[in-house]
Formats: sequence, structure tokens, C-alpha cells
Amino acid sequence: MKAYIFPGQGAQFAGMGKDLYDNYPEARKLFENANEILNFEITRTMFEGTAEDLKQTKITQPAVFLHSVILSKVMGSSFKPDMVAGHSLGEISALVANKTLEFEPALKLVYKRALAMQHACEIQPSTMAAVLGLEDEMVESVCAAVDGIVVAANYNCPGQLVISGSIDAVEKACEMMKEKGAKRAMVLPVGGAFHSPLMEPARKELAEAIEATTFNTPICPIYQNVTTFAVTNPQEIQQNLVFQLTAPVKWTQSVQKMIEGGASHFIEVGPGKVLQGLVKKIDRNAEVSSAEI
Repeated sequence: MKAYIFPGQGAQFAGMGKDLYDNYPEARKLFENANEILNFEITRTMFEGTAEDLKQTKITQPAVFLHSVILSKVMGSSFKPDMVAGHSLGEISALVANKTLEFEPALKLVYKRALAMQHACEIQPSTMAAVLGLEDEMVESVCAAVDGIVVAANYNCPGQLVISGSIDAVEKACEMMKEKGAKRAMVLPVGGAFHSPLMEPARKELAEAIEATTFNTPICPIYQNVTTFAVTNPQEIQQNLVFQLTAPVKWTQSVQKMIEGGASHFIEVGPGKVLQGLVKKIDRNAEVSSAEI
């Protein structure tokens, strides 16, 4: 069975999407439509901007979404998912791919999400850190022992977690992780504490927009970050998406559940190959590839 997976923030690169724009009339139309929906020329930054330009959350999130979704659309009849999943932001791309969401309202949600997250970061300075070489349970116990807000935020693959929280608490947790034997525990150059309780202001902002958006019955299940289970009920999908901003991304567990559900081939749709690498670390027998057009 084919599982189509969609990357999140961090997969962007300078020039992303230009080959699609140049070679596919359908892609060109969608990119131009996106410029109108967003009310600024995101294509200019995607195609001509620097890596630094693309790092801004309000640019990164819609850019990665557009690359993934437009790629899936130009694949045409060859795009036949048995199941889908997305890493953080990628979950919204996955929901367009399995027809739960339409293109325009999904892009508006992504942009609202990006602005809300940026706003939450401005309210309270915060950060994230990558922890390598420790068991999940050890990372969780260290976070629980630190004064202040710090939580496990991204379960990317065995031995690779990202923690998230206030700057002091994350720095203290990194020191303690190294004492416990972590190979690395380093603060990441990100704008704030994504997937932590500090995203509560963003969750409240986004909840209203999500609840006002129509969610359709999908053509195949989505394995969502919050629960890790296959979901097809539109109301359940909607609720899980609301809680995603403050809950951890359980990517390891989601991939394991997809394999249990019959996934044998994972196809990454969008910029980069990060998710393919994570899938191979979760199950080295899994077949992985990039989407082809």
C-alpha cells in the first residue's frame, strides 16, 4: 500500500517550486491563484528569494504547503494514496491531498497558522532543541524534572526528539540531557516553542478559523500527529488539527501505525527528503521515494 507523506517547516529551499511553475500550466495557475489569495507575491520569494528570506514563518509555511500541494496536483492520475500523513504543517498539505480540504481555504488556514504562531512567539520568547541518542522516556523524564515549561515536541524517529519551551528551561534541559548521555542536545535556530503549551495563543486564534472551515469526507485515511491513528471522520480530523499546535508531533508512532495498517511504500511529496530519512530510521525495511511527475 502507498502512503503519501508531506513535509513541514524546515524543508524549504531557495528556488523551490520554480520548475513546477515553468513546466506545468496547472501549477502556474495555482501559484498565481495563491498570490491573489495571500495578497502578496509569495512566488517571488520562493523562486528568487534567499534561504534567509524563506526562513520567516509567514513565508516558510505557505511556501512548503504550496510546493507539496501543487506537486500532488500535477501528478494527476498517478497520485493514488491509500493513506496520507504530514509532519506538523505538512498535515494540512495531506488534508488537501486526500480531499478533506479544498485548496483555497487550506492555504488561508496555513497563512493564518503561520501568522498566529509568529504572534505567539513574539508574546513570549521561546525556543526548541534537538536531542540525539536518548530514549523517549528519558527525554520525557528530564523535561518533567526541569522548572519551567519544556516538553517533548517532535518524536521524529527513535533516538531523535525535539524539545520545546521557554529559553531558560530548554537550555537547562539540554544540560541535563548531556549528563544523561545524549550524543547531542543543541538549541535550534527557530522562532519559538512550536508544539508546546506556549503555542496556546496561536491555538485559540487558529481554532476559530479551523472551525469556520468546511472539512469533507476524505478519499483515504490520514494518520494525524496528535493521535497517530487512521482518521476519516471530518469532525475528528478538524478537532485533531486544532490541538496540533500545542501537542507533540508523534511522527515515529504515526509511521509505525501506518506500517501496521499496511503501508509498504512511503512517497514524500514536497521539498526535500527529510521524511524519507526518518521513515528509514523508524523501519529500515520500508520502501521510500520522492514523488515523481
